[in-house]
Amino acid sequence: MNAQARIESLLAAAGVSIDGPDASDIRVHDERLYSRVLAHGSLGLGESYMDGWWDADDLDGFLCRLLDAHLDERVGGLEDAWLFLKSRVANLQQGRRAWEVGEQHYDLGNDLFEAMLGKRLVYSCGYWKNATNLDDAQEAKLDLVFRKLALQPGMRVLDIGCGWGEALKFAAERYGVSGVGVTVSQEQADYARELCRGLPVEIRLTDYRELDERFDRVFSIGMFEHVGVKNYRTYFEVVRRCLAADGLSLLHTIGSNVSSNHTDPWIEKYIFPNSMIPSAEQIAKASESLFVIEDWHNFGADYDRTLTAWRANFDAAWPRLREKYGDRFRRMWHFYLAASAAVFRTRRDQLWQLVLSPQGVRGGYRAPR
Repeated sequence: MNAQARIESLLAAAGVSIDGPDASDIRVHDERLYSRVLAHGSLGLGESYMDGWWDADDLDGFLCRLLDAHLDERVGGLEDAWLFLKSRVANLQQGRRAWEVGEQHYDLGNDLFEAMLGKRLVYSCGYWKNATNLDDAQEAKLDLVFRKLALQPGMRVLDIGCGWGEALKFAAERYGVSGVGVTVSQEQADYARELCRGLPVEIRLTDYRELDERFDRVFSIGMFEHVGVKNYRTYFEVVRRCLAADGLSLLHTIGSNVSSNHTDPWIEKYIFPNSMIPSAEQIAKASESLFVIEDWHNFGADYDRTLTAWRANFDAAWPRLREKYGDRFRRMWHFYLAASAAVFRTRRDQLWQLVLSPQGVRGGYRAPR
């Protein structure tokens, strides 16, 4: 069976046709696509989309069909095996490597993220329980985090992976706390310092492993995906040594249904270098004996709506972004957002918020929703 026949057979198993009538069918513009995907799996699929070799009117719908049919498990490349071996041998999130994601992704340009993320630069899943738009969903998420942490005026808080400073600004203004935020992105640090000017907030450009001081509350929103399985225990040890004995910590992270030691090869190369999604088993094992897990909340389906809103914002802003970023970047970004939406829509990945305490909350902890 030649490459084209093999790919057509796999796509048929997912209910996808080439040049078919459905929005989730694909149109092939370059027949080299077939051998490229067979040889390189998801990396070949994503790169060939970036190169304009194929299109789909409903890109995330097409990717959902592939995931529902588990075609990603049937077509793999050497790149995936190489990432597995490299992650076994090396600590990809330590030393100089810990800063690569900041330089490659978060330093892309604040203009891009301001256009995409909405009123607040909050680059994580919104909470859509009672929200009807992205800005309200992000405000609801921040408020949910701080209600879960039971913030009180005068508390000192730590934000590990503070991004552009929006969470600390919200906490300081709404709850009367002071805080420290750490990031490995120079662009984020500069923006956060300006955003939080006049508030009792300090922003540091530093690795979280350097922290050793006491806080009443510690939280991390959308940073744990960059920690890496070899460092999960270290992360929780840092939180434990920085957290008051009667304090609370909240971890907001994407979570996987299965354990792995690396991410998808296309995501690794183009979006988040040295990243990986933790499993429930990995988190539980790494935090064992350090924390009581008081609450574990899953609202992963909300990420699909968040990503869809980000894509709409990105598309609306594209005319003023095009000259700086270029059309190949646009296709790359579309593939990134569509693939991410598909992963959450098919429930391959989750969004977890965990509340942890060092010794257990006496009488029990009641989590807001």
